[in-house]
Amino acid sequence: MASKTFNVGVVGYGFSAKIFHIPFITAVPDLKLYAIVQRTPKPDDNAEKDHPGVKLYHSADDLVKDSQVDVVVITTAPDSHYALTKLALDAGKHVVVEKPFVPTYKEAAELVALAEKQKKLLAVYQNRRWDADFVTLSKLVKNGSLGRVVEYESHFDRHRPEIPAASTSWKTKVMPAGGAIYDLGTHLLDQAVYLLGLPQRVTAFIGSQRENNTSGFEDSFTVLFHYDNGPLVTAKAAVVSPEEKQLRFWVRGDKGSFKKFHLDVQEEQLKAGILPGNSVYGLEPSDRYGVLTTIQNDQPVAETVPTVEGPTWVEYYRKLARALSGEGDLPASGAEASQVIRLIELAQESSKQGKTLTV
Repeated sequence: MASKTFNVGVVGYGFSAKIFHIPFITAVPDLKLYAIVQRTPKPDDNAEKDHPGVKLYHSADDLVKDSQVDVVVITTAPDSHYALTKLALDAGKHVVVEKPFVPTYKEAAELVALAEKQKKLLAVYQNRRWDADFVTLSKLVKNGSLGRVVEYESHFDRHRPEIPAASTSWKTKVMPAGGAIYDLGTHLLDQAVYLLGLPQRVTAFIGSQRENNTSGFEDSFTVLFHYDNGPLVTAKAAVVSPEEKQLRFWVRGDKGSFKKFHLDVQEEQLKAGILPGNSVYGLEPSDRYGVLTTIQNDQPVAETVPTVEGPTWVEYYRKLARALSGEGDLPASGAEASQVIRLIELAQESSKQGKTLTV
C-alpha cells in the first residue's frame, strides 16, 4: 500500500481523460482526482459539474502552480505533449503522459533527462500492457507452453475503407505524432518490446490502404522486428480487412501455437458505461477465448484457453501509486517509451528507404 494519498491533476477533458484515465485514477484509493484543466467548459460538458469538489483550471500553467498537485496527467493531443510535460516537470511535478509519448526520440530523451534532473517520475500511458489477451499470451510464452517462439504476430485490424469525415480528433489529421503508427503502433510495438525485448533490426511498410486518400494521412502499417536469437515479430494495423472476426494474436513456437481473435473488451466496456468496480469489467466472454494448439503423439491438439481475469488497466494506476511511494517500478517509464518512439522513427525511415535498418 502507498504511504499517502497523491493529488492528481488531469490536463484535458476529452475522450482520453474521461474514458482512459479518470475512471482508473478514481479506482485507486491512494490517488485522488484533485483538479482538471478544461479550457472551455460547456453546459453539457463541464468537468466541475461531472466531478463535484474537484478544482477546475482553465490552463495547465495555473494547474502546475498549485502546490497541492503531486502528479500531472497529460491527456491532450500528442503534438502538445512535449511542452506540457516540460512545463509540469519544471514545476516539480511527477508526470503521466498519454501515448504516444512525443513525436520524436530527441524530445523523449530530453524529457527523460529533465525528469532525472528534477528527481521526478515520468511515466507514459502504455495501458495495453494489461490487456487481458496480452496478459494471457505472456503467460503462455513465459511458462513454456509454446516452446521456442519463432513467429509473433500482433494485429489491430478493422474494416473502415472510407476516408473519415471531418473530425476534430488528432487521430485523423496529418500532424507530428499522427497516423496509425503512432496511434495503434505505439501499443503493438510496446507490447512486443515489453515481452521480448528490443529487436536488432526493423523493416516497415507504412502508408494508406484507403482509396483516393489525398491528405497524406497514413492509416496502415506493417512493422517487422528481427531478433538474432528470437522470433520474427509482425505488428500490423489495417483499415481494409473485411473479416467476421479480426485476428489479434497468432504466436507460434516449436511446442505450440496460440491464436486469438477480437480486441480486449475493456475499451468497449468503458464506452458502454461499464466501469472498474463492476463485477463484469474486464471479463471476456467465453466465445472470444483463444486457442492453444500443441503437438501430442505427433498430432496437433487444440484446446480453448480461458482469457486471464484481471489485473485490468487499473493495474497501471495501482503501480503508479506504489512507484510514487518508492515501493516499485513505474508501470511504463519515459525511458521505455522513448525506445518505442525510436523504433517508430526507424520504421518510418525503413518504409521511406525500402530497406531493413539496424536498431
